[in-house]
Amino acid sequence: MTDLPPDQTLSPDMLPPPVPWAPAAVRLLQGIVYHDDRGDTWERILAGATPLSDYFARIGLLLIVNEEDGFAYLRQLEPETLPTDYPSIPKLFRSVRLTFEASLLCVLLREELRRFEEEIHRDDRCVVLQSSLLEVWQTLMPGDQDDVRANRNLSGQLRKLEELKFVRRFEKQPASWEIRRILKARLPLEELERLRRDLEAELQRRAAPEGNDET
Repeated sequence: MTDLPPDQTLSPDMLPPPVPWAPAAVRLLQGIVYHDDRGDTWERILAGATPLSDYFARIGLLLIVNEEDGFAYLRQLEPETLPTDYPSIPKLFRSVRLTFEASLLCVLLREELRRFEEEIHRDDRCVVLQSSLLEVWQTLMPGDQDDVRANRNLSGQLRKLEELKFVRRFEKQPASWEIRRILKARLPLEELERLRRDLEAELQRRAAPEGNDET
């Protein structure tokens, strides 16, 4: 067996043959890939969908490519869905638990996307003004009646969702955001309904005067 050099580097002749989909595999491991991202990652995913799917399946990941909406991402396979001869594979992705405010914003954005797709051509971008979101936000958040504070809070929540690639800033002035269609995968309609009911119950609880919990 050949020992590696002290710095653990590999010489070129020790590396396996290159594959054209390798850069796409790394990008997918970093997060969601959209068709309009910079570079040729999207084209590499489409061209190498079969070897990519096989590679990721071996490490317990499912490659999902939505060509219609133009995005691709990885989902962790549940242990019970793997063949019995597969070894136990640790989870690669951590579940992101959204705050109440971020969850509420997701519901507002998902509703906006649903209405947009019912009324407008699907291949257009769904862009919403932050001022329009703010009007709805303040009706649902009783403690955010001050315009400046409410807008600051909303901006913070939008930036959190931007990190998850659920939204993307479209224009700075006037502030507007593109709602990315990954929200359809993260919040399908049945999950949207469940989350909406939970949020409505929480909003009612928060709006109830203190002391009304007694029976």
